[in-house]
Amino acid sequence: MDALAWINLALFMGLLLLAAWPLSRWLTAVAGGQLPRWMQLCERPFYRLAGVEAQSGMHWKQYALALLLFNFIGVLAVYGLQRFQDLLPLNPQAFGAITPDSAFNTAISFVTNTNWQGYGGESTMSYLTQMLALTVQNFVSAATGIAVVFALIRGFAGKLAGTVGNFWADLTRITLWVLLPLSLLLAVFMVGQGVIQNFDAYQDAKTVEAQSYSVTKLGTDGQPLLDAEGKPLSETVSSQSQTLAMGPVASQLAIKMLGTNGGGFFNANSAHPFENPTPLSNLLQMLAIFLIPAALCFSFGRMVGDSRQGLAILAAMSVLFIAGVIAATSAEQAGNPALHTLNVDQSASALQSGGNMEGKETRFGVNASSLFAVITTAASCGAVNAMHDSLTPLGGLVPLVMMQLGEVVFGGVGTGLYGMLVFAILAVFIAGLMIGRTPEYLGKKIEAYEMKMVSIAILVTPMVVLVGTAVAVLADAGRAGIANPGAHGFSEILYALTSAGNNNGSAFAGLSANTPFYNTLLGVVMWLGRFGVIVPVLALAGSLAAKKRIPVSGGTLVTHGPLFVGLLIGTVLLVGLLNYVPSLALGPIVEHLVLWKL
Repeated sequence: MDALAWINLALFMGLLLLAAWPLSRWLTAVAGGQLPRWMQLCERPFYRLAGVEAQSGMHWKQYALALLLFNFIGVLAVYGLQRFQDLLPLNPQAFGAITPDSAFNTAISFVTNTNWQGYGGESTMSYLTQMLALTVQNFVSAATGIAVVFALIRGFAGKLAGTVGNFWADLTRITLWVLLPLSLLLAVFMVGQGVIQNFDAYQDAKTVEAQSYSVTKLGTDGQPLLDAEGKPLSETVSSQSQTLAMGPVASQLAIKMLGTNGGGFFNANSAHPFENPTPLSNLLQMLAIFLIPAALCFSFGRMVGDSRQGLAILAAMSVLFIAGVIAATSAEQAGNPALHTLNVDQSASALQSGGNMEGKETRFGVNASSLFAVITTAASCGAVNAMHDSLTPLGGLVPLVMMQLGEVVFGGVGTGLYGMLVFAILAVFIAGLMIGRTPEYLGKKIEAYEMKMVSIAILVTPMVVLVGTAVAVLADAGRAGIANPGAHGFSEILYALTSAGNNNGSAFAGLSANTPFYNTLLGVVMWLGRFGVIVPVLALAGSLAAKKRIPVSGGTLVTHGPLFVGLLIGTVLLVGLLNYVPSLALGPIVEHLVLWKL
């Protein structure tokens, strides 16, 4: 990495910590229900309308049932809005109804905080669908993740309470008093930077020169037409006009970043000048992605009564994140060896001038694009300001690894912290076996039941990712979507399933995934990857909440020092990543060796 890249990274981390610390105090107050009286008065009509007793705690099973029911209803609502959007208002472009398989995929995608998009938003979704279906789910799916981590923290901090909180109260408070105010502030700032926010019809602009480009041929069902070999057919078209999409972009942009959702109003996402116009807007979007996950680490320390515990978790996340940024930026700065230039005597080659700029916006460059790529995949965001498919093999390996670690390197709002706490429990258990003591974490004894839930939470995601990848590689319909044969084509499939299973939503984009096969497969993987982890985490929270706190003794493992931070990082790498090493060897690692002729 060059000096400018180090400055960018230092500036980002400094601003992140400065913003996260004060926010953590408010998150702690929201989690404890310690709100000003006027806020409590504002909440009461919502609770009365829903028949909810906000002060009444729930057993973990009740909490999980309420969460699953709410999200299932969300799937039905988003699916219905897509299927009938042609009959609904706020559709100035007269877009037709979404196909059943795409509507199924999108509904699950936004409800699970994945925001995988197999379509171009500005050419598919009406304004009403963008706002009422997608943006609303950006709020409530993020609130769901934060609610789950609140429940788990209460399990650690509780004293024989036996309950983990009230899901409806958590959902309401997080949405009203955390996500909405922050989104409003960020949206207004983004409008000031040039992000559009309107309900205008799309505008046609005449270009100076005629442009020729290739487009994929579509059938009457909206799906790509395939040739005899199963490859998508394309045709060359020429035009001297350009359609400029309008719409309520800033309002969706704010929550997609703060809620680590990621799905963009535009197909180009945060690379689009209407969605991310300036270097300053780019910096603010990156900070927004990590803001709540970082603040939750501080809140964790406050809620369990020992701020050092939160700092230890934050330190482990930061070390893994910084290592990822160094690796990705260095790979992108090295560029493509096929484009290296020979020196004067033709005896040696120099690095590609400017690094690998393929697929990147010139207003951001290599450093900001590489940093954004690691941030968005370390968190379960999925927003992109560059084409990940155009990253170098090792540059693309880093985002894959960030997701495959379980989205715990800051991770999604709530999901990152509860994922890292699951690994922390595993680390404590391993340490307990090494010293011959019953493992304890934050005064709670870790026994067989807790370890079963931890095992399920850790293994669900790699299982659905690797099984899904195998199914896609073996099926004719899965291989038909590959545009690039060989190792890179495999990487595209692996990336898609990894992104879906870890609820990230970004893509290598060389894979034609908007087909009935991929829409169905990825939809199932997204659902299992989300709720297959949440349910055992809530079971873990319930079990911990019912346990007595054990006083600290001379044999208690210190879980806030450098030794524990190192143990936690090692556990994440060894347990979280080893599952994927064979698949990584078949994809980006082989591609790197071939490219560099090693």
